[in-house]
Amino acid sequence: MSKTAQLDRDAVRIGDLMIGHGLPVVVIGGENARWLRLPAAGDSPEARYDRSAQSDRSDRSDRAAGAAGKTDGETTGEMAEKAAGEARARWAGPLLVELSSAADLPAVARHADAVVIGPAWAREPGLVRAAARLGLPVILQRGVDQRGRAVTLEEWLAAADDCAAEGNEAIVLCENGGRTEPAGAASHLPPSHLSPSDLAPAPDSGPASDSASDSNSDCNSGAVLALGRAPDATAHAAFDSAFRSAPDLALMRAARERTGRPVLAALGRDGGLAGAAVAAGADGLLLDPAAPPEARAAADEAATVLAALVRPQSPRTLTEARGEIDRVDAALAVLLERRALLAARIQRLKPVGGFQGRDMERERRLVAGMARRAPRLGVRRLAPIMNAVIEAGLHAAEEERARDRDTDGM
Repeated sequence: MSKTAQLDRDAVRIGDLMIGHGLPVVVIGGENARWLRLPAAGDSPEARYDRSAQSDRSDRSDRAAGAAGKTDGETTGEMAEKAAGEARARWAGPLLVELSSAADLPAVARHADAVVIGPAWAREPGLVRAAARLGLPVILQRGVDQRGRAVTLEEWLAAADDCAAEGNEAIVLCENGGRTEPAGAASHLPPSHLSPSDLAPAPDSGPASDSASDSNSDCNSGAVLALGRAPDATAHAAFDSAFRSAPDLALMRAARERTGRPVLAALGRDGGLAGAAVAAGADGLLLDPAAPPEARAAADEAATVLAALVRPQSPRTLTEARGEIDRVDAALAVLLERRALLAARIQRLKPVGGFQGRDMERERRLVAGMARRAPRLGVRRLAPIMNAVIEAGLHAAEEERARDRDTDGM
């Protein structure tokens, strides 16, 4: 597998994954790519585990199976070599490896397809330049460092410039979460009439984590909030922790617009923000390998269906064009199913349903409105398409009513 990754400023190849503008949204995690976070000096053997986006050290349940423990006299570099080598032996696809120090660089160069620089680079800027000199793609994360300080947009982009200064333009910016405003600032609040005083933890939700190194997923899924309970300090803390640690999609979008470089959104174990990230312009979604199946399904669905609606594509080959057609067809299928369900509901509400209740004038207006959004097809071509769609929905509704009658008659 070639280590040559630079294509141009807005498209980066990592193994067989292409990330960038005009390309399909990629989902990193699970079977698409693996993410290994190397142990930092002083970590116990249990601290070594595969991660897809976060630097969370609090949860040891998702460590990589078979990860080697540190033996007496083993150096940090030797630990990195063993961990990265075992990860590569288990996985032939794209392998992304996150550094903990410069001692990890030789192991990363031998085994990784991309080097990940976590939020800790804010405390060691020289590590960015050293990693860039490996010639691998660089995934440059923005987030909260170990001391609880959120990296600013300017610092993030300056680090990207440091990579480029070393002759490496294969840079992907990864938004990892963490607001840069002072705690308690009014800008923390989302555009809503709600404030932290309106919210309190839901029963059995457990306390929200206040650790700066907790993963996005812990904040997104653990800080469950409910209305109608007495305001208290816990509600404020939960709201602030969840909001500050979620990916800042506006900042991610700003980084994309400022630099033209590919951007990723780190979702942790929660796929709930996948659709919002795609709509905000993410070129890829990063999921924790321990993310539950429903989180992966949500990310895949957003990358397939929503991206087909909101993300312009520029396929360069027949295979890429057919892949984009498949994603558009998937979006069409979702919309057609939704339309059929709504049509069935309408048939139950109308005084006269079925084919006898068709409103041809309304259908003509419908086709004319669609033609404004689909000028290439126009009214003449859209009319038979929509007639087929309407009749298919009516047939499905009639069959459903017939099944209901048969069930009632039993």
